[in-house]
Amino acid sequence: MKIKAVRGVKDILPAEAEKWYYIEEKARDIFRKFGYREIRLPIFEETSLFVRSIGETTDIVEKEMYTFKDRKGRSLTLRPEATASLVRAYLEHKIHLQEPLSKLYYMGPMFRSERPQAGRYRQFHQIGTEIIGNANPALDAETILVAASLLRELGLKDLEVQINSLGCGDCRGVYKKELEKYLGGVKERLCANCRERLGRNPLRILDCKAEKCQEYKEKAPPREKYLCGDCGEHFRKVQGYLGQLGIDFIINPHLVRGLDYYTRTAFEIVDKRLGAQNALCGGGRYDGLIEELGGPSLPAVGFSLGLERVALSLSEQKVELPDLSGIDIYLASLGEEAFEKSFELAQALRGKGLVTRLNYEERSLKAQLKSADRLQAKYTVIIGENELKKGVALLRNMEKSTQEEIKLKDLAEKLQSEITPTLPPARSPTRGRS
Repeated sequence: MKIKAVRGVKDILPAEAEKWYYIEEKARDIFRKFGYREIRLPIFEETSLFVRSIGETTDIVEKEMYTFKDRKGRSLTLRPEATASLVRAYLEHKIHLQEPLSKLYYMGPMFRSERPQAGRYRQFHQIGTEIIGNANPALDAETILVAASLLRELGLKDLEVQINSLGCGDCRGVYKKELEKYLGGVKERLCANCRERLGRNPLRILDCKAEKCQEYKEKAPPREKYLCGDCGEHFRKVQGYLGQLGIDFIINPHLVRGLDYYTRTAFEIVDKRLGAQNALCGGGRYDGLIEELGGPSLPAVGFSLGLERVALSLSEQKVELPDLSGIDIYLASLGEEAFEKSFELAQALRGKGLVTRLNYEERSLKAQLKSADRLQAKYTVIIGENELKKGVALLRNMEKSTQEEIKLKDLAEKLQSEITPTLPPARSPTRGRS
């Protein structure tokens, strides 16, 4: 019997992994510019963390979490999202006592038992940021800027920034009552999921994608009308800051996000080419979550980006990414002594930051040059018995099909000057004092 990957998970093969690496490195570069630091979080947590933070009546908690008991009978859950885990770590390690404003980012796998579809798997991967410690609406706008900047730097175009305000606990309660009243009058015309949600979490109905619910969503009471004075002013300032940053946006009154902890600003950036599941990233403010999890009353805002969805969007838009599969140097050797010299030389070249591959088999020079060409090597270094006697190597420029003789002792420096290293040169280890 053949063993295959479990349904809903996906192997990230080398060609795809190179695309992911590119996305991750772009993200790290942009996050550093905005002053974020990386945090690495556990893959599973106590189940109660997600129930308290995400909300008992959300689809994630009710239907989608991978929950199991360990040998001591404790209920544990593979993380369905990272914000709750990050806040738990933030409080457990008392980061709030060490710095008044924390800017953190994370990367890694999440797990939800959903129906697999394009760009959406049961094990999926997210990149995200969180800012904890300040309620300034400029930080909401900056968070949107960071997300938009990353997608733009990746080469994606024609994306749409959608924003909404969910209000605070007080004005959201007023709105929920009005929404329940309105939806109660059309309950029998809604889809089965929305009828079920009506008594428990009516805001989620505004996010329904079922065709039969769209008419009633459009006629729902406008959310902005029910914002309290403070929430209305906060939302106006967010819009003003986005205008200063030159970020075009639309107000989407049906944007609610799927997690109960969101307050005030919510946003998504969508690629409409992708159909119903078109959000590349989303986030917003969650000013009550830290207190809900036992910490002080601290405001926070963040976003997360789906790696699978972004990779799909890059393919749909036919964005040409840098080719990370090529190598700098291929070492072709003829004979055992030449191989031993190539083996030694390879490490010197790698120390200069040059991506280097060796020939490990007894093959003809023609076969080795074919391998170098297939690997897209920039240069091939050829060493045989005659070259060893003379203390030289033949340096072949694969693109120009030119060849020259270089002294072996000068080869590493020559190649470093000719090629922009793919990787930074290795640093010599610092010697400790005895």
